[in-house]
Amino acid sequence: MSRASRSVAVLAYDGVRLLDVTAPLEVFATANECGARYDVTLCSPDGAPVTAATGTRLLPEAAAADLGRVHTLIVPGSPTLPTAPVPEQLRAATTALAGRARRVASVCTGAFVLAGAGMLDGRRATTHWRHTGLLARAHPRIAVEPDSIYVRDGRVLTSAGVSAGIDLCLALVEEDAGPEVAREVARDLVVFLQRPGGQSQFSVPARTPRPRHDVLRTVLDAIHADPAADHSAPALAARAGVSTRHLARLFTDQVGDTPAMYVEAVRCEAAQALLEAGEAVSAAARRSGLGSDESLRRAFLRRFGITPSAYRARFATAVPAAR
Repeated sequence: MSRASRSVAVLAYDGVRLLDVTAPLEVFATANECGARYDVTLCSPDGAPVTAATGTRLLPEAAAADLGRVHTLIVPGSPTLPTAPVPEQLRAATTALAGRARRVASVCTGAFVLAGAGMLDGRRATTHWRHTGLLARAHPRIAVEPDSIYVRDGRVLTSAGVSAGIDLCLALVEEDAGPEVAREVARDLVVFLQRPGGQSQFSVPARTPRPRHDVLRTVLDAIHADPAADHSAPALAARAGVSTRHLARLFTDQVGDTPAMYVEAVRCEAAQALLEAGEAVSAAARRSGLGSDESLRRAFLRRFGITPSAYRARFATAVPAAR
């Protein structure tokens, strides 16, 4: 790591979501305690105090115009941004600061500020799951990734809702100061280091609509209860008391996926939990129902863009040793 200090500007404004501001401040301040060197400034468009959405009063140190070149600009979100025009003063301050920044990142609905300033046109991006559809409709030139925790496209990063800003900032710390410092920060904040950006914002059950048919609910409950059991199409159909063809139609209509792909998704999440708990890759493959190391590797790369061993390594110092 370069020993030069990296300047970080966090841009606050009236109505900002408090945790979108404080989470990055905590991550970078803790990183300084762990050996990194960040010079963090809380600023506002005009330097005046701002009131967060919670009613909390924040006292910025500077106006956006007072800052020179910065290494990183962080733009937090606000509950009002998806449905109201970006205030001109905020848009102008963001544009000016971004023009002097090496990289720009938004937290949660802060993506709407970057979008309003034209900084996401032609780029991939994400935001809070409630508003990904709105972002895509309002800004069709953005390739919105609705299920990602955070997305990096060149020098611009966007994150999903609220706590995903921690994952994004941990990724920045890892890039700047290395994985060991990022691990120390994660341990101090008692959070995972860090979830891959492509990981889903939700678990499989949480993002699956509740099926209308009791037979399908029974099948899904059985898959979640024991991912490693026999969940082949004939076994699932027998459990539901329907033909495999009818079961496939029910899955497509009410789950939006095939039985095989749904089972794989559940098993991948089970493998994630096992790897995070310190299991070896082979044990995670076997106990999750994915079977072999190679099957687990292919499924992980397809769904998360990372190998199981690399995923496990990120958690190696923060979980019990593998048995």
